[in-house]
Amino acid sequence: MPLYEYFCQRCQTRFDALRPMSSADAPILCPRCGSGETRRLISLFSAIGSEGVIAGAGVSCASCAATSCAGCGSRK
Repeated sequence: MPLYEYFCQRCQTRFDALRPMSSADAPILCPRCGSGETRRLISLFSAIGSEGVIAGAGVSCASCAATSCAGCGSRK
């Protein structure tokens, strides 16, 4: 079962939930405040192998606003 990331608009909390793909966008209650005012977020991922980052989303230095990238170890 995939792990999805959600955001509660009422209490500004991010939380994860293991849910079937068919339920990914179904309503879910916030575990902190119980609100149903939640939305699914686009989660980023990366896989690091012996040659550095081998797969990922959002780990490219071109799209990174940080001065140091923990994903690839490069510096701008």
